[in-house]
Amino acid sequence: MNKFNRSFLFLLILSACGEVKSTYELPILGRSEVNEKVVNGETVYDTTYHTIADFQFVNQDSNLVSNETFSGKVYVADFFFTSCPTICPVMKQQMLRVYEAYKDHPEVAILSHSIDPEYDTVALLHDFAERLGVTSDTWHFVTGDKDEIYEIGEKSYMVVANEDDSAPGGFIHSGAFLLIDQKRRIRGVYDGTVPEQVDILILDIARLTTKKTDAKL
Repeated sequence: MNKFNRSFLFLLILSACGEVKSTYELPILGRSEVNEKVVNGETVYDTTYHTIADFQFVNQDSNLVSNETFSGKVYVADFFFTSCPTICPVMKQQMLRVYEAYKDHPEVAILSHSIDPEYDTVALLHDFAERLGVTSDTWHFVTGDKDEIYEIGEKSYMVVANEDDSAPGGFIHSGAFLLIDQKRRIRGVYDGTVPEQVDILILDIARLTTKKTDAKL
């Protein structure tokens, strides 16, 4: 079993238990490489971890959103589309819990990628955010080139995000919420349709920041 699978399995076991130990350090998920080099005659090893690639999209307020937008921050990413007839409404209600817990914490943000950018225009995303009662200070709903969105979903966040004529609404995507740290590394994967998983996410965000949540779970 490789390092990613071991870490992911451990995360799932932790989630299933429904509790988080105060001393628990979140795993770094994804592919990693161990590089060997000689320094002052001694062999040293340095690990290069999987990170989120560079990106640039546009949010609901017509502002450019890139990696720099999240510099020094922890953020939660997901993939959705506004006309989704299945899991998206549940995911957004659960993400609202994350938003309410951290909307006043400048170290925390949310990034929701539309996988139907042709329909989900900036104006429509602005209306969608207004109906949820959220602002782009914390929660960015982004649109952009669909191929770039699909690629970053599958190659960087390692989740399903694509067109599928056989799927309800014409698109297939993961229901995962992904916790990204200040170094662009994936530190947790949570089922965004399961309240107990989101409980753990809310607590895990606090592990990566200097502020603790006072959210009532």
